[in-house]
Amino acid sequence: MTGPTLAPVQLVELGPQLDDLRDEVLRGLTMPAKELPSKLFYDQRGSALFDQICLLDEYYLTRTETAILQQNAAEIAALIGEGCALIEYGSGSSSKIRILLDHLQEPLSYIPIDLAKDQLLQSAAAIAAAYPRLKVLPLCADYNRPLAPPSLTGVLARRVAFFPGSTIGNFPPKEAAKFLQGVRDIIGREGSLLIGVDLKKDPEQLHAAYNDSAGVTAEFNLNLLAHINRRFGADFRLDQFAHRARYNQELGRIEMHLISLADQLVQLDDARILFQLGEPILTEVSYKYDLDQFASLAGQAGFQVRRVWSDPARLFSVQYLEPR
Repeated sequence: MTGPTLAPVQLVELGPQLDDLRDEVLRGLTMPAKELPSKLFYDQRGSALFDQICLLDEYYLTRTETAILQQNAAEIAALIGEGCALIEYGSGSSSKIRILLDHLQEPLSYIPIDLAKDQLLQSAAAIAAAYPRLKVLPLCADYNRPLAPPSLTGVLARRVAFFPGSTIGNFPPKEAAKFLQGVRDIIGREGSLLIGVDLKKDPEQLHAAYNDSAGVTAEFNLNLLAHINRRFGADFRLDQFAHRARYNQELGRIEMHLISLADQLVQLDDARILFQLGEPILTEVSYKYDLDQFASLAGQAGFQVRRVWSDPARLFSVQYLEPR
């Protein structure tokens, strides 16, 4: 990469206000079927726990996707082309983007988007240090909501979105199509999208991936309540809830819950929320697709699938999409 060395990264904050998040939590907990927004998993503790999950034997997703990217990086880079602006949704530790950056020809800028501010700053600074010619523009925002990436300061670069980790599966299909439409609007007609998509497989393998023997996923799920306690002054007792994840074969998705272990009341601001013994809180869904299903979903959002890479066991796919 060539060009002038750039100044340290500057964070752009477009994240939701605290009151908005509190209202979203209260709405979810007062619904007939209680639910919580999965974006609140990723406080500092939750992000660290998720990094541990990615290293577990049972959790095939991260190592499989990483291997696919590594094995096909040259072909992916050739499709993307030179001089692009990379926009990563849910960037986390920004580890997978390095595989692309090591193979791309003169990328101009990298825009990591994440709601976990502390991790975003740390990972963006690490990328800026490792790739000093790259313009790094971290954006702290909820990518579930409409947003525009930071100005590229007059650089007319082709925009390439990167959405790894099968996070598209956390959206119900109609919401997934709407999200993809928003990505298409941001990248424009000349842009492209590189996306990780988890594939349908043996339900027993899925069960093991979300109910690991070390209990890290359970701790990650329960930390959602701890985060709400810390951030909003609620009084959830973590020992009164248990992690449960199961595969819903009819809907083709993992459903992750926290189950109340007693009849209990939880206080959040002026609200008193009643839980009955055995009552679940839905904390995350993760849809699994076959290739035809995802191609149909992409088509609804105005994309066509140009290329698909997978592992020999067909556990996971990385797909390259272009606007139609």
